Amino acid sequence: MREVAETTENPAVQPLPRRRRLKSLEQLGLDADAMIDMIEQVGNYGEIFARNLGPDTPFGIERGLNASYVDGGLLYSPPFR
Repeated sequence: MREVAETTENPAVQPLPRRRRLKSLEQLGLDADAMIDMIEQVGNYGEIFARNLGPDTPFGIERGLNASYVDGGLLYSPPFR
């Protein structure tokens, strides 16, 4: 994930300059790449759902309305910086 963020030409994915990063991360004493580190270690929402509740678990729950809006679900996260 870090490689994609550093090499992409898509401005929505490119990391912000240090001065424009979310201030709350610095106020909490976290590194500027804390979100990237977290997603690399734990996974994104879809990966977490699949690992804990998805079809290959004892629960066997399909994403359905709990999927991203691009997949017919209701989840949408507006871009934030």
